[in-house]
Amino acid sequence: MLIVIGGLPGTGKTTLSRLLAARIGAVHLRVDTIEQAIVRSGLTEHPVGAAGYTVGYALAADQLGQGFTVIAESVNPLAVTRDSWRDVGLKAGVPVVEVEVICSDPAEHRDRVTTRSSDIADLRLPDWEQVIAREYEPWGREHVVIDTAGQEPHESVTVLLARLGRRGR
Repeated sequence: MLIVIGGLPGTGKTTLSRLLAARIGAVHLRVDTIEQAIVRSGLTEHPVGAAGYTVGYALAADQLGQGFTVIAESVNPLAVTRDSWRDVGLKAGVPVVEVEVICSDPAEHRDRVTTRSSDIADLRLPDWEQVIAREYEPWGREHVVIDTAGQEPHESVTVLLARLGRRGR
């Protein structure tokens, strides 16, 4: 199965993806990690454009081809990136579930964005103004929405697991 997780920075995507991967024994691919590795290589600077997503698609295809469930996590702000992730799963012949992580409480979301630190060396996190100004297209097809506002991460992953149980078969 390919589980594609997207959402604005600070909504809880990485935390949710890590918890989910541990619970179901999946491979977690994080585009932030891929992009920062590309930057550290000296090939380019941020923003890296399509390169991080393109590497992610290839890694996901390899892991799916080996029979692993893959959690592909990124902001995934555009329909073209969502379509590309879905195409990876379809080509691999596996179910694809798209998940949008939101934080519906603007004060909580802002607090998360302004108080978090990066766990990726040298990665500059966006500030609140950059998060709210970011291009982010509405999702144009059926997908799972997980609202992390007012929830502990383990509560959000429990909700997601229940939703995956209904869609992932």
